[in-house]
Amino acid sequence: MAELSLTLDAEGVEAVLRKAFPDGDPPFFPRIVVLAPGRIHMVSPFREQMLRPGRLISGPVQMSLADNAAYALILGHIGEQLMAVTSTMTMNFLRGARPGDIHVEGELLRLGRRIAVCDMRIWTEAPERLAAQASVTYAIPS
Repeated sequence: MAELSLTLDAEGVEAVLRKAFPDGDPPFFPRIVVLAPGRIHMVSPFREQMLRPGRLISGPVQMSLADNAAYALILGHIGEQLMAVTSTMTMNFLRGARPGDIHVEGELLRLGRRIAVCDMRIWTEAPERLAAQASVTYAIPS
């Protein structure tokens, strides 16, 4: 893959996300901890509403965070192209995600003119205790 470079920094991507999703809940909006060429680390603060019966973080919450982080990672590289859309997502749940802040690290595997593919890893306890892994593909408008 060609050398990757960022078009937007973390603050720029967060500003774009807040503009695109104005009804988001600011104190609970995931924040970008690291945005670098080809990778991202985001954290979503824990709240009780994330839990499913059994006191584990629900699958839809994890899927949403994986998708949000992939979108942020891609926007960091292509700029403010809000019509980039998820075309596929495959989620593998590896273990129950215990209550706590949810971390997602992502890697951009391919960035083409029309498609981007990301690998996302989610955890609450420690990066070596993954709760889930997702492959997310985005279609990029021409």
